[in-house]
Amino acid sequence: MEDLEDLFREHAPRVHAYASRHVGPDQADDVVSEVFLVAWRRRDEIPRAALPWLLVVARHTIANQRRTGRRADQLWMAAVREQWHIIDHLDPAAAVLERDNQLRALASCTRPEREALLLVAWDGLTPAQGAAVVGCSTRAFTVRLSRGRARMRSALATSSDNPHPTFRLVEETS
Repeated sequence: MEDLEDLFREHAPRVHAYASRHVGPDQADDVVSEVFLVAWRRRDEIPRAALPWLLVVARHTIANQRRTGRRADQLWMAAVREQWHIIDHLDPAAAVLERDNQLRALASCTRPEREALLLVAWDGLTPAQGAAVVGCSTRAFTVRLSRGRARMRSALATSSDNPHPTFRLVEETS
């Protein structure tokens, strides 16, 4: 069996191409890293024709990432539902409808946008503080926040069932 450095040089581009087709170029590097970590851990199990084996590992890695993402989405949705507070005093049916509209709008955001919105709107952080929490620059955080607000406004504009919003997540608070 060739050593892992040679294995990486020979097959990493193909594994990266495979991962890019399935998760996009932004996450492909992470998949390749994980695949070759598994290869290092299980180096005695790698067959002579290594590429098919590496692609199976990549497929499993991608599936695990997707499951983790779905679980994360379910967790944030459950947490948001539990912590939702209605600002105005509406009848219960209107409040539930408004909450559902807001949750749908929040779900339309990317994970980084949702995190930025919730850190500012619910946790009361400034963009600089939010950036420190997520480990990015303040500029990158404000871009996420701005995009999230725009995405929510757009989603809320399409759900005109309730003209009296009670949770003002999309307001410019900073």
